[in-house]
Amino acid sequence: MGELRPLGDDLTDTSRALAQALRELFEGMEVSVRRYAARRRRDPGTFSRYLNGTRFPPWQVVMDLFADLAEHRGTAVTPEAIEFVRGLYGSAVDAGSSPKHAVEILEQQLADADRVSRRSTVRGDVLGDALLDRTHRIADLEVRLNQLEADRSAERERADRLAAAHPDASELLQERDALEAEVSRLGRELREAREQRAAAEARCDLLERQLEAVEQQHAAPALPTSLPSGASGRDSGSGSGAGAGAGARALPRILIVDDQPDNLLAMRAVLETLDQELVTVSSGREALKALLDHDDFAVIIMDVQMPEMDGYETCAHIKRRPRTRDVPIIFLTAMGVDPEHSARGYAAGAVDYISKPFDPWALRAKVAVFTSIYLERHAAGR
Repeated sequence: MGELRPLGDDLTDTSRALAQALRELFEGMEVSVRRYAARRRRDPGTFSRYLNGTRFPPWQVVMDLFADLAEHRGTAVTPEAIEFVRGLYGSAVDAGSSPKHAVEILEQQLADADRVSRRSTVRGDVLGDALLDRTHRIADLEVRLNQLEADRSAERERADRLAAAHPDASELLQERDALEAEVSRLGRELREAREQRAAAEARCDLLERQLEAVEQQHAAPALPTSLPSGASGRDSGSGSGAGAGAGARALPRILIVDDQPDNLLAMRAVLETLDQELVTVSSGREALKALLDHDDFAVIIMDVQMPEMDGYETCAHIKRRPRTRDVPIIFLTAMGVDPEHSARGYAAGAVDYISKPFDPWALRAKVAVFTSIYLERHAAGR
């Protein structure tokens, strides 16, 4: 375990390029694999597989290599080198997935939304028929009650006096009241069914746009085989996002909320290929603070399971604020996307969801579509 193993056989171009870049970083420290693994308290066999390309490393492993190399040399690694490796990492992530897998995920979500729409349509039709039947029955009862009243020579009496004078009227009045209560209930259920159908149709439209976005993603360009040369400089860090310092044009902001640093780094690596400014925070409270600083986020990607304030609670706070209630929220969940969890997410205010481990193509497509919607609204002056 002391020496570097040869690069693995049958590596893809992207995996080979990433592994070669990591090997160059590691070799710059002039230390054995076993010794470095002990320094970072990692398994030497696993770390060796990271360096020969047969196992995909967490992004934190890459950042540790940069930090340790900078410490060894006494000078910071250049931002260009970090961005170069970040690009290799993102391409390798893509290679571990594929547009085909993303299409399968989105098509399954589209099928689920279509099923909800069809069921809501059928339920709405049934409720509409029942509502029409009860309305006709009430009208018939009103006619019969009017006939009973017409038999009286005196002017119209109050309902209790009519019931006392005509025993039959009491039963008719009770039936009418019961039918009116049922009409009120059916009306509420019909409105809910129509709202559910409208939401499902909107989700179908959104997913179709996401499928188009996956299809439009271009293949990554050919990858260089070595780290860029150049003088070392100070690392700009990851907090400012992809769009920091990128000219006068303001880039759409994306807020990423996850309590796991590896997840934040992985999502940043996937999304930084898009023309956006990424803001990452590690808790619901930090997310609310970020929204106080900037309320013009194009979309929020939020982990559901977080300590103290989970994604549902954070989402509810966001939706209660007038300035942020319209910001779309994508839930990122490791609990699966069964109807119970997705229904709770939609009830909290989320508009979309994706499961962990997330598919990079699907996540990028979802973010790209919400960004496009944000830009369309701003272009229209809304």
